Amino acid sequence: MTDIATDTAALVQSLVERVQLLEDKLAIQELITAYGPAVDAGEAEKVGALWAEDAVYDIDIRNMNGRAEIMEMVRTSPHQDYIKNGCGHLLDPVNIVVDGDTAVATCHSQLLLRNQDEDSFRVWRVTANRFDLKKIDGVWQIQRRTSRVLDGRPEAPALLGRAGS
Repeated sequence: MTDIATDTAALVQSLVERVQLLEDKLAIQELITAYGPAVDAGEAEKVGALWAEDAVYDIDIRNMNGRAEIMEMVRTSPHQDYIKNGCGHLLDPVNIVVDGDTAVATCHSQLLLRNQDEDSFRVWRVTANRFDLKKIDGVWQIQRRTSRVLDGRPEAPALLGRAGS
């Protein structure tokens, strides 16, 4: 015969763990999907709040080290030129794997730029993204974002291939 109190305690603990995982995944999804609207609005402070103080943003065309450098990217050219001319940073649904107070999220992103001579947009970049995240003082923040353009080089598919692990 099983002990009902033990079964109930185990069930409650299991539910607590499952709810925590769902809350973590939702918080991470909200964090990552806040990037596009903030960066397209030129809100450097909002963009900066997504990142840990010592974060690294590793794009195939440049590296930014630390929150301050990431915020400076938003405030200066060419990013301000993108906003002035019309742009959109779009991130697709995110694959999220949580392990305690760390997590990895993987997704594609697109940068759309407005065609100045037409009433249309073009896809300028499509990238593979890996976000390494950490819960700091109870809040999820980006520790490192690695982005590789999907241009046929093996780095981008390799990055995407690590999703879910």
